[in-house]
Amino acid sequence: MAPELNTRMEPEFRSGIVCLVGRPNVGKSTLLNRLVGKPVSITANKPQTTRNRIMGVRHGDGCQVVFVDTPGLHQAFSPLNRRMVGYALQALDDADLVVMVAEAGVGAAEEEGWVLERVLKAAAPKFLVLNKIDRVPEAAVLESLRRFGAMEAFSEWIPISALTGRGVERLAGLIESRLQPGPPFFERDQITDQSEASLMAELVRQEVFRRTRQEVPYKTAVRVEKIEEKKGRLIVHAVIVVERATQKGILIGKGGKMLKSIGSEARKQIERLLGIPIYLALHVRVVSSWSEKAGTLTEMGYPEP
Repeated sequence: MAPELNTRMEPEFRSGIVCLVGRPNVGKSTLLNRLVGKPVSITANKPQTTRNRIMGVRHGDGCQVVFVDTPGLHQAFSPLNRRMVGYALQALDDADLVVMVAEAGVGAAEEEGWVLERVLKAAAPKFLVLNKIDRVPEAAVLESLRRFGAMEAFSEWIPISALTGRGVERLAGLIESRLQPGPPFFERDQITDQSEASLMAELVRQEVFRRTRQEVPYKTAVRVEKIEEKKGRLIVHAVIVVERATQKGILIGKGGKMLKSIGSEARKQIERLLGIPIYLALHVRVVSSWSEKAGTLTEMGYPEP
């Protein structure tokens, strides 16, 4: 869904919605955070970290860009993954500009072809961004540019490193040059459409992704159940939901060490983002097959797109 327009109009103001799309783990969330200037979308060195569509707002000189970070496009089979892909495809339909993010130096895999097929169907203008140029030789970057440059559907081909920032401001400038006259969608002090509770839950889930292996991150959801303010700090109660007792044991760890580690780092990230002291109380709950049930998916924050 596109955000509702703020009716405050500024002279010659320009705005637009830009969809960041691509395969899982190509760096869309890292790019979004770099473009916005703050971490509004979680990152981890694992595919399918982003599960929902996340809006990040870049405020420019006389313009505003609403970036939409989407789950990685892939051939989905589970109910959760089908909803994730649905969010991405819906964002493509709502966009004023589509930015497809691909990895420089990576060959044309079957999954990439599947993504291209869907991106090329979008009606909006399209940019191709080659990310992670800091990880491959220049010759590989040039070969990737040659391969994608033959596709006339893309009006710009921009090599970048979202991690280091190389090329990102050039990309931002090209995007801003394509904006059409229109009012801002968000107030000047807003950088995302997410609530504080959603941001907190995502930062906890980020640490689960970063600190656990195999199936645990993908069978985990986080929900903030209560927030209260006491003596100048927020008391946050959050539950980490898993599907099996064995996963609960891994998350808690021996003597509670893993859960304490997740909570400690997540608390620091939340405090850095919100700028206030936080007390974070984490609990782990088993909800059997939550990722396979339509009602539970909606309850966990993944409604039908």
